[in-house]
Amino acid sequence: MKNRIKYTNEPMGELSVVKDFLPPPDQLILKDENVKVTIALKKSSIDFFKKEAKKQHTSYQKMIREVISWYASHYKDQKSA
Repeated sequence: MKNRIKYTNEPMGELSVVKDFLPPPDQLILKDENVKVTIALKKSSIDFFKKEAKKQHTSYQKMIREVISWYASHYKDQKSA
């Protein structure tokens, strides 16, 4: 950081205490019910997800799960409309 913050002695105005709104640590990890499946995918698809996952510092399996979840949520919402 090249630019340093310069603090002044100016009045801050009216302050108020904010109630603790964060959940406890055990509630921060949301676990969805997962089902293990075996699926055959194209090598090019897996290569794509592995490459993108490496860029994002995450798991390619997690990325694939997210894509499938988004797809299912999108079309589930359309069906009920």
